[in-house]
Amino acid sequence: MWRVLHTVVKIAVASLIVGTILAHFGITLETLAGELGISPERLAELVRQAAAVVVPNLLLGAVIIVPLWALIYILRPPGQSSE
Repeated sequence: MWRVLHTVVKIAVASLIVGTILAHFGITLETLAGELGISPERLAELVRQAAAVVVPNLLLGAVIIVPLWALIYILRPPGQSSE
């Protein structure tokens, strides 16, 4: 679990650094979207559509995966580390 959290933090920090550098040069999300020919409203709509597909499937998968993981975690022999 710590590896996943560590990776997420590293990605967040790297994204923050790159975002700060881009903002320093005057590059914003709106300018990038304009260069790609996508309006910010269209980009927001695409994100909403993606979330509408991803979230239900993520939750459906979690209904199976989380109990299986918990069962395996509980039944693991004592002293056995997952690392």
